[in-house]
Amino acid sequence: MTALHVAQAQLTGDSLWDPALIARYNLAGPRYTSYPTAAQFQEDVSDSLWREAIQASNVSSAPLSLYFHIPFCNTVCYYCACNKIITANRQRATDYLQVLYREIALQAEHVNPDRTVRQLHWGGGTPTYISDAEMQELMAQTRRHFHLADDDSGEFSIEIHPGGMATTRIAHLRRLGFNRVSMGVQDFDADVQQAVNRFNSVDEVTALVAAIRAEHFKSLSMDLIYGLPRQSENSFARTLEQVIALRPDRLSLFNYAHMPQMFKTQRQIDERQLPEPAVKMAILHQSIEQLLAAGYEYIGMDHFALPGDELALAQMQGTLHRNFQGYSTHKDCDLLAFGVSAINALGNNHFQNHKDVASYTRAIEAGQLPLAKRITLTDDDRLRKAVINELICNFALDYAVIEEPFGIRFVDYFAQELERLPALARDGLIDLHPGGIRVLPAGRLLVRRLCMEFDAYIDHTQLTGSRFSRII
Repeated sequence: MTALHVAQAQLTGDSLWDPALIARYNLAGPRYTSYPTAAQFQEDVSDSLWREAIQASNVSSAPLSLYFHIPFCNTVCYYCACNKIITANRQRATDYLQVLYREIALQAEHVNPDRTVRQLHWGGGTPTYISDAEMQELMAQTRRHFHLADDDSGEFSIEIHPGGMATTRIAHLRRLGFNRVSMGVQDFDADVQQAVNRFNSVDEVTALVAAIRAEHFKSLSMDLIYGLPRQSENSFARTLEQVIALRPDRLSLFNYAHMPQMFKTQRQIDERQLPEPAVKMAILHQSIEQLLAAGYEYIGMDHFALPGDELALAQMQGTLHRNFQGYSTHKDCDLLAFGVSAINALGNNHFQNHKDVASYTRAIEAGQLPLAKRITLTDDDRLRKAVINELICNFALDYAVIEEPFGIRFVDYFAQELERLPALARDGLIDLHPGGIRVLPAGRLLVRRLCMEFDAYIDHTQLTGSRFSRII
């Protein structure tokens, strides 16, 4: 058992929770699914730059991760900030899939066919919006162009909205090769569901969980959101109690960031019904207590997992990674992404597709990749990305782990950053020692704030930013 795992086992809600520190450090900041963040992407992008990146990726022979964005939903959830299309017209999804197949072929033409796909994810929107036959065809198109690991050793996951989903579809997903399910529960309280226009009953979710267990999926993840209108400490405690009884392997507890100036859908929420900041923090504190008492481990950045889950094991072994889909156990994969707004990550190059279907379709019909933005990581970007990944995944940083591959002396390269860290150490967020940094229990909830110290794109004299949500 590693020192990190011993520390994990000793965590309590009170050791994580320090109200004074939260009040001082709970600023707005990036979620660090990537570094640099998408805000730094540039518009000077071309197919030739992508082809150069994929050629270098082929030389590396890294395994592949594939992401497919299916943006359609039957109804709108008022809190949602995803890139989505709300429609009852199924033909729109059918037409979109035909374009998506062409994008798959355009990208696959340049990919070494011997490279193995170790990770695959369908996100949205609601991927289960499309029919079983369309799902089968999308997976067939994927297998036609890529070599998927078919021994169930890969991580093949799909997001589902449990409201109104037939349990019979679960067996179909398993036959297609999916071995993980991510289920958006958000809240079971009827008043909260009415306020955000998202409905899924305890009975519906329970039946789906039974089907998932019967089909021997390797992992079940559930998402909850705190800070939604009409939530209270008592109501959310009941929801969490019902979720814990279902024993998902992983659980995400997301902070609702009300930003109607950026996301029009959120304007349908009555702001007067949002919980007061103190109530919202009380909900989070109570939820952490409940989850730790139920045997879940705090992975970080809103994520919890049972001790035997691969996320918890990867963190214990120091192999946990973070990418555009969140925490991952597949650290060495290059990411190919398909669909509107999807982001490729090929070595030191990131490319984002057009965010609207019209622009996306026009590019592909012209025989071009639907690229809108990109960024090529500098040596400094790669170095800082490695530092942030260590902190956000392992809650610790050994300077030697960074110094050897990057050929630097940490205390010299990051002299300016290290001058700022004693203040965080005095406040009990971190422990500083000559060989590295250890995030203390009270700093784990606020680890994004520590990562911001190593972010070269942040103005450290003005640590605010309306384009980001608060840390917790």
